[in-house]
This record gives sequence, structure tokens and C-alpha cells, in this order.
Amino acid sequence: MNRSAILRVVADVVLITHVAFVAFVAIGLLLIVCGGLRRWNWIRNPWFRMAHLAATGVVVAQAWFGAICPLTTLEMSLRERAGDGTYGGTCVAYWLQKLLYYEAPPWVFVVSYTLFGLVVVGSWIGFRPRPFRDGRVRPGND
Repeated sequence: MNRSAILRVVADVVLITHVAFVAFVAIGLLLIVCGGLRRWNWIRNPWFRMAHLAATGVVVAQAWFGAICPLTTLEMSLRERAGDGTYGGTCVAYWLQKLLYYEAPPWVFVVSYTLFGLVVVGSWIGFRPRPFRDGRVRPGND
């Protein structure tokens, strides 16, 4: 496998990771709300909820500061170094990019991500996560 092919594969892996991150943030909120309404216990897992809140916070902060996602920057750099256009590549890359990247004025992203972040914060109020366990055995909880 030549250097360009390797760079394309790595760029595709970065793109897949990016799509998975976006899916975790978007689908995670949907699962939290549906699970809270249906009383699914697993959505109250504090590790899941903290990871989801942190991931959402990163997205909102990037929008507010006008920062480009580092995964986008890395993927585009890899594609450029492979000799591709910034939206070239494999079939998988093409469709994942169509799903993930779209054109809109920056304020649309700031407002959308901020509202999404507020809904995530609201889900903490409506469907509180369980507290973290400290590992100690309490009387009656053997």
C-alpha cells in the first residue's frame, strides 16, 4: 500500500470517528430523553451522562468561539497530503461527509448548538443521573 492510500485510509478512520462522535452527541440525547420517559435505568449511568455532557460542551464551545473541529482539520489535512481534494476519497468517505458537513451561516450553528446544549442541561434536571459510587460497602448494601 502506498503512502497516499494509507493517508486516505487514516482520513476515512478520522471521518468515521467524527461521525461516531456526532452520533453519540445527537443520539445520546434522544436516548436520554426517551429512556427518561420510559424509565430506563441505564440512561442514569453517571459515566455515560458525564461523557455526553462533556462532548456536548465541546461542540457548544467550538461554536461560540468559532473554532473548527480538530477532527475536521485533521481529516482535511490527511486528504490534502494524500493528494485528494478536501472532499474526495472513497465512497464511504463521500457519504459520511455528505451526512456530516453542510453549509450555513455561522450564527445558525451557534444558535443550534447552544439550544441543543440547553436541552442536554435540561435533561440533567429532568432525568438526573445516578451519583458516582465511591466503592465503599454500606450497611445493608452487601
